[in-house]
Amino acid sequence: MTQTQPVKAEPVRVRASRLRDWLAPPVTESRAWGWILPLLVTAFAGFLRFDRLAVPNAVVFDETYYAKDSLALLEFGWEHNAVKDADRMLIEQGPNADIWGEGPAFIAHPPAGKWMIAIGEWLFGATPFGWRFMPALIGTLSVLILCRVGRRMTGSTLLGCAAGFLLALDGLAFVTSRTALLDIFVMFWILAAFACLLIDRDVSRRRLADLVEQGRGGPLGPFVMHWWRIPAGICLGLACATKWTGLYYMAAFGIMVVLWDMGARRAARVPNPYAGAVLLDGILAFVLLVPLAGLVYLATWWGWILRPGGWGRGTVADNPLLRPVEALPDLWNYHKEIFNFHNGLSTPHTYQSWPWDWPILRRPVAFYYTEPREGCHVDRCAKEILGIGTPVFWWGALIALAVLIVVWLARRDWRAGAILAGYLAGWLPWFVPALRDRTMFLFYATPMLPFMALAVVLVLGMLIGPARPRPVSLAKGPQLLHPEQRRILGAAVMGAYLLLVLINFAYLYPVLAAKVIPFGEWDARIWFDSWI
Repeated sequence: MTQTQPVKAEPVRVRASRLRDWLAPPVTESRAWGWILPLLVTAFAGFLRFDRLAVPNAVVFDETYYAKDSLALLEFGWEHNAVKDADRMLIEQGPNADIWGEGPAFIAHPPAGKWMIAIGEWLFGATPFGWRFMPALIGTLSVLILCRVGRRMTGSTLLGCAAGFLLALDGLAFVTSRTALLDIFVMFWILAAFACLLIDRDVSRRRLADLVEQGRGGPLGPFVMHWWRIPAGICLGLACATKWTGLYYMAAFGIMVVLWDMGARRAARVPNPYAGAVLLDGILAFVLLVPLAGLVYLATWWGWILRPGGWGRGTVADNPLLRPVEALPDLWNYHKEIFNFHNGLSTPHTYQSWPWDWPILRRPVAFYYTEPREGCHVDRCAKEILGIGTPVFWWGALIALAVLIVVWLARRDWRAGAILAGYLAGWLPWFVPALRDRTMFLFYATPMLPFMALAVVLVLGMLIGPARPRPVSLAKGPQLLHPEQRRILGAAVMGAYLLLVLINFAYLYPVLAAKVIPFGEWDARIWFDSWI
């Protein structure tokens, strides 16, 4: 009997140690630099996005819908029809212009993103700067979050900042951050949800390791509360409340966290890891990521629910406390109409593209184009906003994603799997409507951008190698180069690649930011006929 305690104690320590090996890599830099450098990259991204934000002084592409709908939310609480010349009147007369037509407007997307655009219009008026303010702010904050996410996933502040740097210099991220469209908000909330789930992964695994060491839990293992899944559920709800494409990420992330939980309990070698992951983690994960997100989604419809007059709203209860309940049937019918609209949307468009076109940037979107005389000192000039990604970044990301597929299949590296899940959740679902000729555009790929950047920096990090020896359980066999030589070579490759992305973005900048340039210079930047 006296020997039973040491025999049981040693395996517990081994289990906990093995579980900690599969946490995110330890960060080698100080916590101060972990914030200073990301904030510097964010400031750079912010300068790019806010500089000349009011240019052009015109309604750009689908701003004609979202700028007016957002203004209507401020005025009525729901989207309202506007007169035909509302574009001119919004710019010249501001938010008090008499632009409203007859009755409510039918809309194609939920209101969360338009509420965010409305914040800028409330602060700065219904002007180009006003309706572009929040996209620019959210696009800038996305860079900060990505820097921190990359730092957590790679264990390197420099690699994390490289991910943010790539997002800051991507042409599509830049353009969607400077126009009042919805896709940048979808990207932001999905990235924020992903960041919360990463934090939860580390926090919950450390807690599980502690409880295992203490001998807590039965055959299923100990119960661990995943607090960070609450803000993740809120963020996913806001993503879905901006565009329904957030549902794809909710499904992908839901599967991902269940697999993480199974892996954690298996690494801790509890007797029934899969049953424990489903019963102790999975059910609660569903509640925190689905019903909670649903409540958040409903809350964004508050103006339509609580105020009379919205599209299909029907009779409104006299008692405001009863309105949320009696509004649900009308809201359900409204959603069926929206679904039917999207399901039948097949009207040909000049700039439409297919999901298999997106990774290679075959067909971008001309958000704005004119040939002005003012500011033009040659015979012919061009002024354009071309919604296109930075080619060096996008084509490099294709190679990185292919590498990560091999890495995940060979090593089951959780980071590679998470990045691939995020990328594929934004890409694969579009193949089904594409087969029905559903109209779609390149900027629908905006939520995939952070995962492309993470793919690139993760592969670069693998090329550079770890800053310190990894645990024995994670060793990957013999190395062809001495670690110091490998790090020098890898750092040189990373620096060269980031420099190429910077040069590529700078070259395209005039056609991304509506600069007036000679037509010949514009034509030189249009590399393929399909870009026109």
